Amino acid sequence: MVSLILGKKGSGKTKRLIEKVNDAIENSNGNVVCVEKQPKLTYDVNYRARLIDTDHYKVSGYEAFYGFLCGICAGDHDITDVLIDATLRIGGRDYDELCTFLKRVDELSKSHVEEKSFIFTVSADEAEIPAEVFEFCKKNLRPSSHYFKNNS
Repeated sequence: MVSLILGKKGSGKTKRLIEKVNDAIENSNGNVVCVEKQPKLTYDVNYRARLIDTDHYKVSGYEAFYGFLCGICAGDHDITDVLIDATLRIGGRDYDELCTFLKRVDELSKSHVEEKSFIFTVSADEAEIPAEVFEFCKKNLRPSSHYFKNNS
């Protein structure tokens, strides 16, 4: 399952992601991973979540980003939730590449015995994202939400 938290800078995406990480820690029967661009969430995320800084591993671009996520999943088969902050800052602002990347991550999420949940923050409005993304993402029905969730 792939979910997106959308909104412009300063709209509370990271705060919402932190809530999702901490909720996942409480409800998961496995391991929770939080990926960030720079080490900023150290004191906000529950210590039981694995916090990974992509800058430390020099991850840049969607190909490297996808490989990085595959490596995380391959290294720990007990991961249930992967939450990622600053998606566009890691992969780039090319929305077509973002769409291709999200499709691949959606396939990755379903390629294990137990489906993994991936949640990404994306600093963009819904109108900026290619419509194709919403073929496998739908708007959550909560009225004031910018949270999108996979159909499955």
